[in-house]
Amino acid sequence: MAVSVYIVSKAGGMIYQYDYNVVPIEYEKTFSYPLDLTLEYLNNRVLVTFGQMDNIKVGHIVLSINGSPIIGRKMNDGRDIFDVLKAEENYPISIKFGRLRLGTNEKIVMASTFHS
Repeated sequence: MAVSVYIVSKAGGMIYQYDYNVVPIEYEKTFSYPLDLTLEYLNNRVLVTFGQMDNIKVGHIVLSINGSPIIGRKMNDGRDIFDVLKAEENYPISIKFGRLRLGTNEKIVMASTFHS
């Protein structure tokens, strides 16, 4: 069960936020060449934009490749994620996906639409 509480002032600023998620949803899968998903770089995240398989859905973000965390569109060693995924010699490759985490501005927008 997920519980989220946001308190937003009349001026639109976030006063208080509380997010409680029981289990983070993460899926890891090993892929062979070529990759069956379409990935795009949007809002500083690498996002699945087309193709669904197993529990990986459109809208999930890439969290790590072969155990190396993703920061923006770069791996820990500085390589671009899209260059790694294009090269056939990097396969089989293990990719971990997860749900998109909301930023503060997105939380404010969500909280302001559900007012009473």
